[in-house]
Amino acid sequence: MKPLRILIAPSGFKESLEPDEAAACIEKGIRRVLDNATSIVRRMPVHDGGEGFCNALVAAKGGEIRPITVLGPHKTPIPSHYGVIGEDRRTAALGARLLDDNDRELPTAAGGGSLIHLRSICLDGLHPRLLDSRSGGQAIEMEAVCNINNILCGSNGVARVYGPQKGATPAQVHVLSRAMDNLARAATPVLGYDMSSAPGGGASGGLGAGLLLLGARLRPRVAAIDEYFQLQQTLDSGWDIVFTAEGALDSQSTKGKMTGEVARKARAQGAYVIALVGTISTGANSVYEDGFSAFSSILDSPLSLDDAIQQTASLLTSAAERTMRVVQVGLSLRSRDGL
Repeated sequence: MKPLRILIAPSGFKESLEPDEAAACIEKGIRRVLDNATSIVRRMPVHDGGEGFCNALVAAKGGEIRPITVLGPHKTPIPSHYGVIGEDRRTAALGARLLDDNDRELPTAAGGGSLIHLRSICLDGLHPRLLDSRSGGQAIEMEAVCNINNILCGSNGVARVYGPQKGATPAQVHVLSRAMDNLARAATPVLGYDMSSAPGGGASGGLGAGLLLLGARLRPRVAAIDEYFQLQQTLDSGWDIVFTAEGALDSQSTKGKMTGEVARKARAQGAYVIALVGTISTGANSVYEDGFSAFSSILDSPLSLDDAIQQTASLLTSAAERTMRVVQVGLSLRSRDGL
């Protein structure tokens, strides 16, 4: 019997495991069931944006991580970092201004809802290299890797889709939706088009819209992952089973998230795709239509969120072992019946 070929391609579990750590846990669970003689196992962590993407990209391209202090929404210093690949050419502060009816700047600390009072957007203070028409030298090219399926406004806009997931009440979702509508209206004379349904405009809570205002090109995340980490090339190598994983599985998992892209691409190559997830939310069954063969929660008993975060590594390892034992039963039955 040929060795079972297994690819482990998880995303991360927020606040607990980075993708590479999740991949190691899954392999540990698999190896409790299968040895090297009966299986070929390879890890290929996938980064769904977020904290680890910068580190992974820099590592893949031989760059450098550099620390920096930035200001948060309440003007408090926050330690952060950025990656450098090739030459480091930082610019001055961006300088965009959001103005109300009295030409006063909106208070950033008031949150996204303050955009309800937005009347106009002033870009006169931008660094000249960010504006092609005003640049005296070489213009800056900005490319933003994001979930291109997220739009800013409407029933599928960022506030209505992701607001409830982040804990917003129905009243807050209504306010945020109006704010996004107002942002799109104010941006129209600046951009020359309506960005309310622009692909990627709703990415990262509307950050995509802000980047569009600065002239950025929004690029589908999966295209960048293919280029930087050879996702498609790896999936073309002929795998029997592909394990993926993320914190929550729901109807949005196949709408541009990396776990969904892995499932779609792997299934097209004939692999069976199994997802190990923290929580299974409304609409999760729809993922069967988009490449997933099976999914299971890693939780084995009722746990608080804090406890689940603390125990994610052991829970994921045990879930991988349980799942692999079920797969082994199926393989044994198939072999016994000569299928």
